[in-house]
Amino acid sequence: MKDFNLQLEAIITKHKLIEKKLSNQDTFKTNEIIDLNKEYSEITPIVDLINSFNRNNNELKNLEELLKDQDLSIREMAEEEIKQKKIILKKLEEDLLKSLIPKDINDEKNSILEIRAGTGGDEASLFAADLFSMYQKYSELNSWKFDILSISETGLKGIKEVICNISGKNVFSKLKYESGVHRVQRVPTTENSGRVHTSAATVAVLPEAEEIDIHIEEKDLRIDVFRSSGPGGQSVNTTDSAVRITHIPTGIVVSQQDEKSQHKNKAKGLKILRSRILDKETQIKNQERAKNRKSQVGSGDRSERIRTYNFPQGRVSDHRINLTLYNLTEILEGQLNDLITPLSADDESKKLAELNNE
Repeated sequence: MKDFNLQLEAIITKHKLIEKKLSNQDTFKTNEIIDLNKEYSEITPIVDLINSFNRNNNELKNLEELLKDQDLSIREMAEEEIKQKKIILKKLEEDLLKSLIPKDINDEKNSILEIRAGTGGDEASLFAADLFSMYQKYSELNSWKFDILSISETGLKGIKEVICNISGKNVFSKLKYESGVHRVQRVPTTENSGRVHTSAATVAVLPEAEEIDIHIEEKDLRIDVFRSSGPGGQSVNTTDSAVRITHIPTGIVVSQQDEKSQHKNKAKGLKILRSRILDKETQIKNQERAKNRKSQVGSGDRSERIRTYNFPQGRVSDHRINLTLYNLTEILEGQLNDLITPLSADDESKKLAELNNE
């Protein structure tokens, strides 16, 4: 990486500046002090790494001086210690580089998960239901809260569309790799000849946006109310409780009719709308950055096929990192870390490559 040492010096200077500000807290407002403490706690581990790196680097220079000693035993001892010191320094440098990777500000957010049946008719809706179950089980394993915001089911236990709110620790940081087209290859239960069919479902994972992230003006909204057409009984269908919200500047439309209360449907709809607007803004920023990113492969657009689930072979293939696993049953039971961990590692290595080329 170019100017690596300059970056490290800048971090130490910033750390000292924050320390100085925190020693004069009376001159700052409460929210400013909170922000300073947060920044200080984030930067301190990096400074500790820098200090360790510099200390070991100085020790290496001292050992290299011993190579000039006339005593053979001292030179041999120095050579051995130099080998160990270089291993330590390499590890510290790797850790420092990782710490310098720009953090995704959305990683700690909760998520809106959207699953829609794609091409393949009934089999696609059954596969969408399988994906829904998989993410639900993965959420349980992570002790996340899993709430259904809206769902449209078929008569065959399939799902046309489902939108969920998943909340907990670092939800988006793990689920963000799931956005894209998921393809399934299997023999449908209605297929008599045993022929393998291919169908698909789309998954979208959006960081949940709070009002502080995305402020929506009332004048930018068109809200239409109508009578619910989905299941729910007479009490649902006798009032205009369903809500359709259109965000005029972006053209994003959200319909919500699961609740009997118009107020609750509007609240759920606004939650989804904010997250879709935030996702759109994030995509625009990513596309702008990608124009100058030579190492990028593919656009990252969620229209691309990202994964194939092959039932006859018990195989799952993630096409973005050329990873093939033969534990389909376990993955559908929620063991998604087998895929997410290598995807996260690949993402980190690409970001490190970008840092090195800057």
